[in-house]
Amino acid sequence: QVQLVESGGGLVQAGGSLRLSCAASGRTFSRSAMGWFRQAPGKEREFVAAISGSGGSTYYADSVKGRFTVSRDHAKNTVYLQMNSLKPEDTAVYYCAARVATVAVTTSSMYAYWGQGTQVTVSS
Repeated sequence: QVQLVESGGGLVQAGGSLRLSCAASGRTFSRSAMGWFRQAPGKEREFVAAISGSGGSTYYADSVKGRFTVSRDHAKNTVYLQMNSLKPEDTAVYYCAARVATVAVTTSSMYAYWGQGTQVTVSS
């Protein structure tokens, strides 16, 4: 069992930065691949970034590649999403998710555990 709690969302102007954190509890966290997803009003949830259990592999949606960075700190049981050069179209509720497996994937249905989400709003 893994429990996930996101934090770090807020209101930022276009071009600004935010860092989201996802604190995990549960003894399997160190082996769990983690993902970040987002959902804007009226839209389906979409993949943003993912990191493997070891942290050695990362994946990004094309829309955030070069602007967002996913990382993890095993000692702190925390996954981060550093978001730079934010755009109004990045506005959404951001969710972190954990897999039972170690391999990172981009498909939301393959993640077993989800956080409650944190709102990110980017003003123009």
